[in-house]
Amino acid sequence: MPSLLSRIVPWYLRVTRANRPFITAEGARERIRERTLRPLPYGPPRRLRSDVEVSVLQDSVRPVYTLTPRSGRARGNVVYAHGGGWVNEIAPQHWRLAAEIAARAETTVTLPIYPLIPFGTADRVIPAFAELVLANRARYGEVCLAGDSAGGQISLSTALLLRDEHEVTLPRTVLISPALDLSMSNPEIAEVQPSDPWLGRPGGLVLGEHWSGSLPITDPQVSPLFADFTGLGPLTVFCGTRDILMPDARLLVGKARAAGVAVDYHEAAELVHVYPLTPTPEGRAAQAVLIDSLRAALRPNGSDPSAHP
Repeated sequence: MPSLLSRIVPWYLRVTRANRPFITAEGARERIRERTLRPLPYGPPRRLRSDVEVSVLQDSVRPVYTLTPRSGRARGNVVYAHGGGWVNEIAPQHWRLAAEIAARAETTVTLPIYPLIPFGTADRVIPAFAELVLANRARYGEVCLAGDSAGGQISLSTALLLRDEHEVTLPRTVLISPALDLSMSNPEIAEVQPSDPWLGRPGGLVLGEHWSGSLPITDPQVSPLFADFTGLGPLTVFCGTRDILMPDARLLVGKARAAGVAVDYHEAAELVHVYPLTPTPEGRAAQAVLIDSLRAALRPNGSDPSAHP
């Protein structure tokens, strides 16, 4: 049974109407209009871990932040893509997770502030993430990708593009409740929808259509579930069962394993979308697994966590 805090999370999401941008198509369009006119701040919270230093550089489009452990023992790099339906800016939860990764995995973490819809689209953002990973490989050595929700889509699509166009296989890609098929055509979504207090198919379709830009909705840069996973590096995947993205997460795990990809899959009964980012015992336990997987992948000659059924 989920902890008391995890049982409170769905109630909180419903009370705060967190599902407004997702449950109807008009709600999604209104969120796009609002965020276009009134962008939210994206800078780091004033209080993060004191043992992590934050710096920022401006690339050709948006700021790129770097979190570095003050211990001086950093090795490798994690490029983190934040979630938010491709329309919401990075949130304090993302910053806190990035700081935890930097300190506890003893690595640098790169947080790009990527352009959001309607200005940012997959055909622009995914190649930019791939170029960032290539630049960081030259600077830091091994690089892992990680992301949650929309950021999970960006991370997996970027890993596929790196494999296909640059012959680069990443040591690990971590996906937290990833968006995988923006057509949302899986019939099992309707079965999960009544228990999901956050996401919804009608608004998700609108956001996905905007994000696809000039690409077909089934292009792997938009919907990575349609890719061939042969030759992809190891994956760590988290998803709760009260999440309409869970049916596609199961499909991803099956397809990837069938293609010979090592997958460490963590499905949490009765937990919500992006549960590893929630301030709950289950969230903290998932973060420990996530950080261990990245530390192992970035350790020279280190071992990867073995995939389990």
